[in-house]
Amino acid sequence: MEKVAERFIAYAKQHTTSDPEGKTYPSTGRQLDFMRKLVKELKEIGLSNVEMDKYGYVTATIPANGVVNCPVVGFISHVDTSPDFSGENVQPQILKDYNGSPVHLKNGVVIDPKEFPEILNYKGQDIITADGTTLLGADDKAGVAEIVTAAELILEAKSLKHGKIRIAFTPDEEIGKGTDHFDVKKFGADFAYTLDGGEIGELEFENFNAAGAKIHIKGRSVHPGAAKNKMVNALNVAQQLIAMLPATQRPEHTEKYEGFFHLLSLNGNVESADLQYLVRDHSFEKFEQKKKLLQEAVNFVNTDLGRELVELKLEDQYYNMLQKIEPVMHIIDIAKQAMIQAGIEPKIKAIRGGTDGARLSYDGLPCPNIFAGGHNFHGPFEFVPIPSMSKAVEVILNIATLVAKR
Repeated sequence: MEKVAERFIAYAKQHTTSDPEGKTYPSTGRQLDFMRKLVKELKEIGLSNVEMDKYGYVTATIPANGVVNCPVVGFISHVDTSPDFSGENVQPQILKDYNGSPVHLKNGVVIDPKEFPEILNYKGQDIITADGTTLLGADDKAGVAEIVTAAELILEAKSLKHGKIRIAFTPDEEIGKGTDHFDVKKFGADFAYTLDGGEIGELEFENFNAAGAKIHIKGRSVHPGAAKNKMVNALNVAQQLIAMLPATQRPEHTEKYEGFFHLLSLNGNVESADLQYLVRDHSFEKFEQKKKLLQEAVNFVNTDLGRELVELKLEDQYYNMLQKIEPVMHIIDIAKQAMIQAGIEPKIKAIRGGTDGARLSYDGLPCPNIFAGGHNFHGPFEFVPIPSMSKAVEVILNIATLVAKR
């Protein structure tokens, strides 16, 4: 427990936020700075074939120990933190023996059980939070710390028999580009698991189908005193577009298998405006319907204006991995058994988001997702119980031994 917590705290302090507007890969140099430190650490603990390629992917091998004729399993986590909230100067702190009371942080941030009741599941446990001014970064540095700690333990445990194991750390997952240049063939695993889930016990092999939309509106600025029949206020056009999408299909009104339109940003003035939307749905049919509705709304507004002033760029980002996991459900059975052996009840659920594993599954590497232990990602209310991270390490070790028996 102490080792994985120590590692996580050290990783969390390093600024690795990705940038959706970045023009390089990875999108920020700070991710590469962290990756280089990871390379050094992996070599120090004795992993083989440790390398970082030109895109920032770090890969390494745990050589087989007494077992050769078994599948090669991989474990993957991402190093970047979300640009949704500040990830700079993160100050992790350990709340010892949590007593169930509201957790008061800086800037008036309170993790109150009335609003975040899940924290009560961890009464009596040591919990790590940030200080209220930043996110914590358990998404997904908890996963990174768990994989590195498990790798170190596997190498130290000479009696633990296992086959070849591959590990990888990716950049830019938070901006949907985590596997843009990932070489599945070179990685050489038969299947893998991302350590990128939330609460202890999560096991996920369904996720959203996802698209990103960028909308540019060209207005016409005229002095408001002489604007009649001349002005086109881009902000009002944006408002019209927003109103045409169903309010009941916004993230704050959806759950479980319900998809949504998420207005990510709106910037502009009378002369021009830009909107960014995330389009999400687990059902591919409903996903296509949502994209069609967005296009129809843009077409309607252009017709209403009598000119092509609204431009939509719509790009698919990833798809539901379920289709690729169903033919290899034995890898889900392995993860379930690994959790049960660790005394954990598997909680199978659909991801209301995506992981690197979703795209990797479509690239030929089946890759479901396992819990890393954190809660309330992408904001100052984030926390991770230390025992949950410790159990994630145990699950990795159990998977390694179970795969060796196949």
